[in-house]
Amino acid sequence: MKQDNNLCNNLKQTRIRLGMSQQDLAKFAGVSRQTISGVESGQYAPSTTVALRLAKALGCQVEDLFWLEPDTPEIEAIPSETMPTGEKLRLSLARVGGQWVAYPLIGNDGFRLEMIPADGEGDRQPDSTTIRVKLLDEPTKLHHTVVLAGCTPALSLWARATERWHPGLRVHWTSDNSMRALHRLCRGEVHIAGMHLYDSKTKQHNVPFVRAALKDTTAVLINLGIWAEGLLIESGNPLGLKTVADLVQPDVTIVNREQGAGSRQLLELTLQQAGIPFEAVKGFEQIVCGHLAVAQAVATGRASAGVSTASVATAFGLDFIPLHRSRYDLVILKPYLEEAPVQQLLSTLGHRRVLSQLEALGGYDTSQTGEVVATVEPKPVLPDLLC
Repeated sequence: MKQDNNLCNNLKQTRIRLGMSQQDLAKFAGVSRQTISGVESGQYAPSTTVALRLAKALGCQVEDLFWLEPDTPEIEAIPSETMPTGEKLRLSLARVGGQWVAYPLIGNDGFRLEMIPADGEGDRQPDSTTIRVKLLDEPTKLHHTVVLAGCTPALSLWARATERWHPGLRVHWTSDNSMRALHRLCRGEVHIAGMHLYDSKTKQHNVPFVRAALKDTTAVLINLGIWAEGLLIESGNPLGLKTVADLVQPDVTIVNREQGAGSRQLLELTLQQAGIPFEAVKGFEQIVCGHLAVAQAVATGRASAGVSTASVATAFGLDFIPLHRSRYDLVILKPYLEEAPVQQLLSTLGHRRVLSQLEALGGYDTSQTGEVVATVEPKPVLPDLLC
């Protein structure tokens, strides 16, 4: 008997369930105890005769004891930028722009309220631009996946609601700030990027930043909602905060967002307009990632204030000082609009149930939700002029 790595068995479990020792089973099957031990450990593959004897002794069919592990298909995927190298990881997979992209299920990206099942596993090598992924699920299911990147928890709400109405659709959401989401879209890692950036020079939301980031593909901006953005403060406002000017008080400490976040951009712009140097605000360099992290810092007393949205303030029972009405848009490269899963997801934006969910969050204006608010063409490349 030779070892066969593809042969699986549950001989030990069946034997123990029947209250038999290895010696008992060996006696009934007419084989040695060493044979039983070798088969159970996978060290030996039994001959046809031995397999039939074991099945007879245990009162079952051979197929109940032994089976072949099916060959596991593999695919080649592009690793997302967030994937570390040199370790085997649980991965989620999606088809973006005609190629497979692998997303590591690590940190907050590995959970919703429960752990997210993996589509496959693999390890990224330092010098390789692709990764071999061993699939853990049916490949056909992976084609019906849309990948969202953005910071607002409303994206998760929208995704979960859509999956309920379209059971065959999967929505993979990663929490990224506005600039990071946009860059991931341009790198071909996601189908849709959510963003809320304001350009004070042009007085436009999002469009100037999309135009600057685009390479050679037209992008469409679809509105998710217009939200109130401002300072989250402790319930009851014990410090009596009213404007950003109060952030310089010696007993006030804030938390800030990372570079590229719309909330950080708003804080910087508001401080500049008030003539307040960044270094005058205690905690300006105390960075947290994500709207929920800002709220948790204020709710637990780690910070006196931080910039986020009215809906997040409501969810955490915090007071709110409005600073700006920000337009949150979904940026999609035009070719992706033709893909069936993307169409299916976007078709739910105008649904009354989605609008009701957004409105119930508080601080959301849904009057433009689902509307195309801009189409942005890439900058033309001018030919070099000969002197």
